[in-house]
Amino acid sequence: MLAEEDVCALCGLAVDKTLTNGPDGKPHPWRAEVDEIVPVSRGGSPFERSNVQLAHRRCNQRKGNAMPGDRVRATRLPLPTSQQW
Repeated sequence: MLAEEDVCALCGLAVDKTLTNGPDGKPHPWRAEVDEIVPVSRGGSPFERSNVQLAHRRCNQRKGNAMPGDRVRATRLPLPTSQQW
């Protein structure tokens, strides 16, 4: 999959395959990860090529264990406001 794909299947942006860890030693949020289209927790196989795709770590974490067609929240709530309502 790393040899075949260059774009995050979730956001459509290029994936820098050289990234590993950030300066804090934690995995870099834009590093390459394997995303299971049908998550293992919902019956998918991490070994079937047709069930895996390239993704950024950040995008993959945001997707969680959502299934294809599930609505994935793009932002975290609550949203910040400029004043008390």
